[in-house]
Amino acid sequence: MGTLTTTGRARSVGALFAGVALLNTATVGLSTAATLIVAAGSGPGWSGLPSVANVLGTAAGALGAGLLLPSHGRRRVLSAGYAVAAAGALVAFAGALTTSLVPLLLGILLVGLGNGGAQLSRYLAADLYPEERRGRALSNVVWAGTVGALAGPALMAPAADVVTGFGWPALSGPVAVAVLATAGAALAAAFLPRHVPPPREAPVSAPVRATGVARPLVAMVAAQLTMVAVMTMTPLQLQNHGHGLDVVGWVLSAHLFGMFALAPLSGRIADRWGPRVTVNAGLGVLALSTATALAAPTAHTSGLPVALFLLGYGWNLVFVGGSAQLSRDLAPATRSRVQGTVDAVVWSASALAGLGSGQLFAGGGYALVAVVGGVLALLPLVLLVPRRP
Repeated sequence: MGTLTTTGRARSVGALFAGVALLNTATVGLSTAATLIVAAGSGPGWSGLPSVANVLGTAAGALGAGLLLPSHGRRRVLSAGYAVAAAGALVAFAGALTTSLVPLLLGILLVGLGNGGAQLSRYLAADLYPEERRGRALSNVVWAGTVGALAGPALMAPAADVVTGFGWPALSGPVAVAVLATAGAALAAAFLPRHVPPPREAPVSAPVRATGVARPLVAMVAAQLTMVAVMTMTPLQLQNHGHGLDVVGWVLSAHLFGMFALAPLSGRIADRWGPRVTVNAGLGVLALSTATALAAPTAHTSGLPVALFLLGYGWNLVFVGGSAQLSRDLAPATRSRVQGTVDAVVWSASALAGLGSGQLFAGGGYALVAVVGGVLALLPLVLLVPRRP
């Protein structure tokens, strides 16, 4: 298993968890505030630019971190990434103070670069444990997203009140929180041990490596496309049927709970029944969620919250199961590079889903979005059926 002590392992996982929680907190508040700033200053048609900048930055950050980790180590790579994120948050804060689009978007892009490293932290946690415990290890770091999902929105109003006391724009408050959170993440990374020996494991053959990449990659991309497409159009669907932000917030809270809060359960399923079973179960749950949304597209107190919860948990099962397979079936020499590349592709799919869902909604309404999402969720089950020799 290597020479890392129990104390060292706990310290490493704690630092990884804290970094992810703080980056998620920063990203949620920053993205929300930036969307509102851009919409107010440049019109609703440009309000999607902060999301695109965040996705592109995260994809590039995951790819870069995956390439750098083998030669520079987790402490240096994460510390550098979080430092870039902190610098980006400062640039975005300057943009928020002056309502200037260029520094705001540049800052979000830089925060995304650091967030890409945070996304790979789940794999770094898994590497600290033997194969039979990796699902639980990485799922505990995924669970850190719950902190950001709760803290990010909760801190927005208090932060706005604080900055208005200084005479600054209210929406600069959540951006100021992002500055503090990213700085905290950089500090947390400094607590990672300088050297973490990998667990001893048997070499992985080339055929297993190929299968171990294709299956989780296809499934995770399909899950991301389905989740982002349906989630993005749900607030518009609710708004079109006369519901306010209170209803939108309730439905999206159910979704965020499904996305992160049950991650440890997904990890246990992956360790007990295997990553492939976990991924297939997640794809089935995603299909069920789209069917529920299709059957009850206006049921804001029953059908839609259930559908959005299932959408989040189906994504979580695929995300944790696919990540567990990538942490088990790849050779150590190439593992982090492949994991970073997969994450980059998955995050890039988010941009495609965000843009495409709007076109689907305009052409056929929420029903068409749900149908296409269901097809995407089921497609990997068809494409990845094991072939008989």
